[in-house]
Amino acid sequence: MLAKIRNILARPTATKSPSVPAGERVYAIGDVHGRIDLLENLIQAIEADDAGRRKAHTTVVMLGDLIDRGHDSAAVVARAREWSKHREVEFIQGNHEEMLLVSRKKTESLRGFLKFGGIETIQSYGVDAETIAAADFEELQRLMNEAIPQDDFDFIDSFKKMVRIGDYLFVHAGIRPSTPIEHQLGQDCRWIREPFLSHKGDFGAFVIHGHTITEEPDVCANRIGIDTGAFVHGTLTAIGLEGTDRWFLQTNDRGQQETLEASAAA
Repeated sequence: MLAKIRNILARPTATKSPSVPAGERVYAIGDVHGRIDLLENLIQAIEADDAGRRKAHTTVVMLGDLIDRGHDSAAVVARAREWSKHREVEFIQGNHEEMLLVSRKKTESLRGFLKFGGIETIQSYGVDAETIAAADFEELQRLMNEAIPQDDFDFIDSFKKMVRIGDYLFVHAGIRPSTPIEHQLGQDCRWIREPFLSHKGDFGAFVIHGHTITEEPDVCANRIGIDTGAFVHGTLTAIGLEGTDRWFLQTNDRGQQETLEASAAA
């Protein structure tokens, strides 16, 4: 059954509301994790939402972790690449993309990649489960490198550390509170949880991120997390931004459809 669309209004909640530049609109998409079905439905929802609003320069930001855990990472990568030919899309590298890229040459990294959903990614590129189970790490590394096209590796390797648009900073996991934005390390941007999640102060920009799963968007006074567990909970979330307005679009595989208003914790 096709996932239904949820529209959730999000209320800006800072003393000075962050905004995107005049004439621009941004949609950011949380962690897809191989759920091509949810991504396809969310793309349709974004396209319809964008078409129903006033004309603007629209940018889509994918916050990383397109791959692993879900059943069809290969299709997600292909769809994302195809969409970017027709729509301005910025891609941010997540920790799962990093693990894949490092695993190409380091078998010790491949072990971790397989533990956190890499087996499903390799299967999605046509290597069957029996072959994977029978292979040692060196053989499986060879099979993976042969199965995944070089164009896909190059595409994933091109993903950015972060993207800034107006007052918003888009990043996969978060940033280190004590470090200026221009000096943030890629490792933190892709992996951090604490002290980022518990920080109550100003980051130097309002942060939109994924990586840490919550059942609903995690709306705070200085950040919003939109990894709602596409693989775990069956919900994929995007946030829309225009001026100081915010709204959410969601697809899920539970057949739900509702409109809610969200406010941030102080």
